[in-house]
Amino acid sequence: MSAGLAIELLNRALLTGLMVAAPLLLTALLVGVLISLIQALTQIQEQTLTFIPKLVAVGVVMLLALPWMVRELVGYITQTFNLLPGLVG
Repeated sequence: MSAGLAIELLNRALLTGLMVAAPLLLTALLVGVLISLIQALTQIQEQTLTFIPKLVAVGVVMLLALPWMVRELVGYITQTFNLLPGLVG
């Protein structure tokens, strides 16, 4: 395996991982900022208040995005497995 191919495989793995994780991370970020803004406006300074809304929001987004996530991951694994015969010889 050449260095260029190894870098390409690593690059594709990182990009796929970021794409799959992005909806969940962005949802947690947006809900956290929104709850923090509400806390600042109402002066309620409870640290555990953000946990349940984040958990629910991330769960809903995960249920909605799960088919797309699985398609992306299966596509990446399929492409990687198709490259394996060329790597052996």
